[in-house]
Amino acid sequence: MSELRFDGRVAIVTGAGGQDPSLGRSHAALLAERGAKVVVNDLGVGPDGRGIMRANVEQVVEEILAAGGEAVPDQHSVADEEGARSVVATALDTWGRLDIVVNNAGVCFMAHFDEISSADIRKIIDVHLMGTVWMCRAAWPHMRETGYGRIVNTTSGAMFGIENLSIYGAAKSGIFGLTRGLAVEGAEFGIKVNALGPAANTTAIRHFNEPSPFTELMEGHFPTRLVSPAVAYLAHESCELSGANLEAGAGNVGIRVFGQTAGYTDTDLTVEKVRDNVSTITDKHTATMIPDPGEIPAGPTGAAQIGVVLKPYQPI
Repeated sequence: MSELRFDGRVAIVTGAGGQDPSLGRSHAALLAERGAKVVVNDLGVGPDGRGIMRANVEQVVEEILAAGGEAVPDQHSVADEEGARSVVATALDTWGRLDIVVNNAGVCFMAHFDEISSADIRKIIDVHLMGTVWMCRAAWPHMRETGYGRIVNTTSGAMFGIENLSIYGAAKSGIFGLTRGLAVEGAEFGIKVNALGPAANTTAIRHFNEPSPFTELMEGHFPTRLVSPAVAYLAHESCELSGANLEAGAGNVGIRVFGQTAGYTDTDLTVEKVRDNVSTITDKHTATMIPDPGEIPAGPTGAAQIGVVLKPYQPI
């Protein structure tokens, strides 16, 4: 089989300046190794946003250049709209095009829901969810104009519920919803949008956890290099998936699937009938898989496929 390469492609990887081991750093290095020109973006504040474990985009760029690749640094914040536009402008001003966006930037705080500060809640949402929104918004018109694009958004198993990560999980769940919607909207423009939940022994794992059997497991079996190939595939022109959520870690790549049970139907539904039929409603043996947007026949919009006619949008 031929090697998958990115010659002539321009990629942005956000949150790519972290200390090794870093997922963004690994993603950027692999894309550059396979021929992509890479914008290495990182604000430089580290995994907790406090600046304790500072990132260094210049160092990552130097490593890519030393290995024979092409890269430029960018230190704009993705957490605000203007910053995201500036990240995209770095790619366009340097190489005149943009083909790939890997939304990897993030900060994290391990705390119970009633313990985490309001400021840290806002920071998580702004960097993860809104950062992904703003980066996609900034890249979208350029990809739409060229009729091609690959966007890879970072999710997490935390969106299914992990203690001390309620806000983080909420942001990641929002990213997955965004990914699905953009996959539908991007279909007619050749833009494929997917998500990936990584499991890797990053500096964040080391920073937020005391030494334990868990950290030993992560260090021994979950290197970042075993996540980046899945990201690179989703970023490649040969990838036909769109709206999917892959999970990658320790050499395993799988896909998160979503389903709905057959449920209980009664046109005279009452509260009591819901109560009395909970076992039928929740019977997972009757579940059918919900298709990814890429598996649904393409159309102008998802709504149009079922006969919905929208009123004109009125911005405020």
